[in-house]
Amino acid sequence: MSTSGMTGPSIPSLIDQACLIVHGPDQPGIVSHVSAVITRNGGNITALDQYSSNDQDGEFFQRIVFHRDNLVTAMEDIQADLAETLAPYGMQWSLSDRSVPKRMAILTSSGDHCLLDLLWRHRRGDLPVTVPMVISNHTTTAEDVRSFGVPFFHVPSQKGPDKSESEAEILRLLKGNVDFVVLARYMQIISNDFLEKLGVPVINIHHSFLPAFVGADPYRRAWERGVKLIGATAHYVTEDLDEGPIIEQDTVRVTHADSVTDLRQRGAEVERSVLSRAVSWHAQDRVIRTGNHTIVF
Repeated sequence: MSTSGMTGPSIPSLIDQACLIVHGPDQPGIVSHVSAVITRNGGNITALDQYSSNDQDGEFFQRIVFHRDNLVTAMEDIQADLAETLAPYGMQWSLSDRSVPKRMAILTSSGDHCLLDLLWRHRRGDLPVTVPMVISNHTTTAEDVRSFGVPFFHVPSQKGPDKSESEAEILRLLKGNVDFVVLARYMQIISNDFLEKLGVPVINIHHSFLPAFVGADPYRRAWERGVKLIGATAHYVTEDLDEGPIIEQDTVRVTHADSVTDLRQRGAEVERSVLSRAVSWHAQDRVIRTGNHTIVF
């Protein structure tokens, strides 16, 4: 498989920067203990966000960015210190090197507005990711994708409810090669078996008419109903269709003067912007999942 788009130079401003995510039961001393771990390992905190869901028996969420010279050589010691320090408090945590971009694969169908927007933002350096591949059940976007230097794979969808064969081929391509997957208007239902075997987060984008305007041609149905707002929702994919934790949403106003074509165009614009923000926040470890909710710093 071609490695175009899979690797790239580290972003200089992020070298020796780490991102620490902490999540667990809120209790006195957590902020102090976390800060102490960073300090005694030679780190300097440059950004800190935290939130508690309740001042009594709430959940605690924290995102810290810190600088540490020669971070790569110190990561193992910092991780060991975090594990020993936070274990008694029942805290979950993750530590990442910010100079190493996450690997983002894209699944798409024939619609190209979200796909090409992500590839364009990536090429500009606006998204801190690499793109190892685009997989589609159509070939209409193949040449566009390859023009960005990104490998394109065509995996046709099976007819009928059984998608196991096509899902197995997609898993073969993705497994071990990606850190998360984006469904850029991929018009196929993802099975729970696929999600479990994939084992990485999957982000989806859809119009916010759901569930009011489900099925084919939702913008025409919305126009027929005379809606005054259209929008989009980016969320994590779970076994419950379109009910996963929401990352980002947005809306735009429309009027009686807007045609179905106008609604589709404006809907595509808001879908692109919502999806790109969700992808960027996820890639920067700004999103913490908790049940069917998210905390976004």
